[in-house]
Amino acid sequence: MAIPAADSAGPSARLHDAAAGTIASALAQETTTVTVRDPAEALVGLEPEWAALADDAAEPNCFAESWFVAASLDALGADEGVRLLEVRRGGRLIGIFMSAIGADYGRTPVRHVANWWHHNMFLGIPLVRRGEEQGFWTALLDALDGAAWAPNFIHLRDISENGPVHRGLAAAAAARGRSCATVHREVRALLASDLEPQAYYERQVRPKKRKEIRRLRSRLGELGPVRARTLGDGDDLESWCDAFLALEQAGWKGEAGSALACDPRKEAFFRAAVAGARTRGRLHFLRLDLGEHPIAMLVNFLAPPGSFSFKTAFDEDYARFSPGVLVQLENLAVLDRADIGWMDSCAAENHPMIDSLWSGRRGIVRVTVRLSGPRRGLVHFICRSLEIASRAARRLAGKEQA
Repeated sequence: MAIPAADSAGPSARLHDAAAGTIASALAQETTTVTVRDPAEALVGLEPEWAALADDAAEPNCFAESWFVAASLDALGADEGVRLLEVRRGGRLIGIFMSAIGADYGRTPVRHVANWWHHNMFLGIPLVRRGEEQGFWTALLDALDGAAWAPNFIHLRDISENGPVHRGLAAAAAARGRSCATVHREVRALLASDLEPQAYYERQVRPKKRKEIRRLRSRLGELGPVRARTLGDGDDLESWCDAFLALEQAGWKGEAGSALACDPRKEAFFRAAVAGARTRGRLHFLRLDLGEHPIAMLVNFLAPPGSFSFKTAFDEDYARFSPGVLVQLENLAVLDRADIGWMDSCAAENHPMIDSLWSGRRGIVRVTVRLSGPRRGLVHFICRSLEIASRAARRLAGKEQA
């Protein structure tokens, strides 16, 4: 179903001559539409445009690209209520939003519109064409305001703080007299530097620590030849996936039942996502071998000018040699790539190993915007009031304990 939306603003740059004014007028008259589609069906027809959108996105997000969404849907399935919202202006695709209906807001059982998410998806920003950020959200808010299936408010998780997409949403909400409230914030490590890898390493890691790492590498080398390898065009992807899954399952994640190979659906998802990334030229698969045996492996997804550290595993039998650190040091070679400016760790806040090696930081937030209508507004107000009161109570309890 196609839903007409309000026309977005014209180009931000001021245009002075008559010809430019004519172009701006024509752009302003282009119709913006939001079409609600079944995600699985949309993947078939949208893939070429979806890929082009990813290449021209205001913010790269491999987790919102078609190959990752396809792997997620095929292996993990989608809960009832997942919709793909396709936003076009003048027939040109300017954004894709994968929506879901959240059943709970924190501890409050309140339905709301959410960005579709699962536990192996580490960034939630939709793909939006560069320069169309506010227009995309303007159209989407208008469509959701008028949609009977869209309850109460929008709650988006894992949005890059103050990025173009976040700013576009805040501007579109403000134009309607609504706030775009940040309701949760965390900080995760980011690898970004103009330095070459060795210079970055020497600046980031203390001499005493570097000496210890050299000692560990030397001791590991006494057990056999140590080498780092990156998956090449001639390498068998399936065997690399087998090795990674076995490595992960042999460690603490396997004991806890959280390793990918512990769940056939998650294993299928991993294999499909990695295969899709390779087909799209988005895969960087790194391993550290002792002899012919991998003792640490790392899967990165590339989304120029950014990249994302997706999964890592190491052989805990060699933990005394810190193979996880050693493979991360090999990963610093990404700083030499001309097409990649940064790598998001996708790691939990205050991760001890990553935070010590990566100096950059990236704010990741959850934001909430109400939808139109008195009932929706009341529900949003109650939820936000409870949230603010709960936060204040926790702070007070912390002060009293201190």
